[in-house]
Amino acid sequence: MGIGVAGAATIALAGVAGWKAVRRWRRENPDEIERLRRNEVNACGRIGFGRILELAEPVPDGPAGPILLYEYEVAGVTYEAAQNVSAMAEIAAAAPFLPGQTTSVKYDPKQPTNSILACEAWCGIPDLEPQRKAAAERPEETPNPPAEKTP
Repeated sequence: MGIGVAGAATIALAGVAGWKAVRRWRRENPDEIERLRRNEVNACGRIGFGRILELAEPVPDGPAGPILLYEYEVAGVTYEAAQNVSAMAEIAAAAPFLPGQTTSVKYDPKQPTNSILACEAWCGIPDLEPQRKAAAERPEETPNPPAEKTP
């Protein structure tokens, strides 16, 4: 009987160790989790008006890129939120000039605290949206054609 109990305990421990290894292997990095969150809000979100309050500088052991702090209102409740925009290069480059600007905010209607200013497929910052669309539609640049020879 003691051998059976020891065998069952060994199998249980091996199962727990295997389960932990699979969880560690399948765990996504924080950047991927944030990208998935942005895309989910974009897919199900409603658009409201907001205002960019300020640009927060990165802190040690925090997100690496610029963080925009913004506010928006849903059903009479004002929310303040922040978004790391380092994954979107054109927004990150414009970030120092955005505080004080009005913007569109996309939020999850089931959880209004979950919101975004922009994602890979949508941008609520008015001055940047035309640039994003133009960049997406612009064909790859080709080298200059050879100059025509005149006789």
